Amino acid sequence: MTALDGLVIKILLRLGFKGLNSVKKYLAEQEAKRPLSPEEEKQLFPHHRPDSDRVLVVRNLNVEFNVGKGNVVKAVSNVSFDLVRGETLAVVGESGCGKSTLGKAVLQLPHPTGGSVNFLSKELTSMGKKELRDMRPAMQMIFQDPISSLDPRLPVSEVLAEPLRVWNRGNQVEIDAKIDELLGAANLDPAVVRDRRSYEFSGGQCQRISIARALALDPTMIICDEPVSALDVSVQAQILNLLQDMKDRYGLTLIFISHDLAVVKAVSTRVMVMYLGKVCEIGTPDEIYQNTKHHYTRALVGSVPIPDPDRPLSGNLIQGEPPSPANPPSGCRFRTRCPMATEKCAQEEPQLREVSVGHFVACHHPIAE
Repeated sequence: MTALDGLVIKILLRLGFKGLNSVKKYLAEQEAKRPLSPEEEKQLFPHHRPDSDRVLVVRNLNVEFNVGKGNVVKAVSNVSFDLVRGETLAVVGESGCGKSTLGKAVLQLPHPTGGSVNFLSKELTSMGKKELRDMRPAMQMIFQDPISSLDPRLPVSEVLAEPLRVWNRGNQVEIDAKIDELLGAANLDPAVVRDRRSYEFSGGQCQRISIARALALDPTMIICDEPVSALDVSVQAQILNLLQDMKDRYGLTLIFISHDLAVVKAVSTRVMVMYLGKVCEIGTPDEIYQNTKHHYTRALVGSVPIPDPDRPLSGNLIQGEPPSPANPPSGCRFRTRCPMATEKCAQEEPQLREVSVGHFVACHHPIAE
């Protein structure tokens, strides 16, 4: 520690920080938000693409929940990724891996415990309420349960008009025209749908309305939190096609959260696999499916059902239950269920490294060719 560092710590202690640990935490948070040169960023985060047209850059994001009696649930731990304009990043993993919490933390719902979220070249984690509110129209979310995400007391026309009125997007004539445009884009007849309420629709129709609502303010980025998991398979295909059409029509950038790898392969341009709050593997859908490197990803790919009664069962299924995020294992968090785990996996946490062009894995013993 230099003399200057010591002086900074003394000043922060006098400003009301309680103890040296709180000062160190504050300094670490500020360091995480420090602007990086493209060379620095590529060295620290090899899977980032600093030379691309990025709308979102997340660095060392942490989300923790204090559940009492000294127990802290580490839902998301040091997750870093970026999102290039126009792409669809799929975030996959089994239930409880932190993928939905990650998506909500990007929107500051809840506010992250630590790390940096830079959206459209603006740091969200440092913003006040008014500044953050001004950013809301550009980043929207489609929720998992389409029925409960809509107000049952309001007709569809009011559900779609509310955000337009809040943000003063035109007079009543312009708002009505926008509502008809959104419903038509969602393949719903405005004349039939406008005056009905959410409980009068099926799950698939409610999700179409939710998508239309998310598009009302012309966002740059939409986070889709398992938007088809509660729907029938036939309806899933319709919603996925609708999302792709909307993406092309409005120039959207998507984060698509799912546990269904068959769905992910159909919609994504890049895939990020998570396990117990950590990133395991990142790559294109073809690389993830055909050239899998992480043992957890291989188990996920092997669990996708294939309609072939003569096909033998996969021998790569995961054994046991995932550990508690309140007490994750040391080193590699997947080591307690990994067939290739060694002592090194318990002592040293693996970092993402490039195994082929655009394909990154965090594993000491990646799957060989």
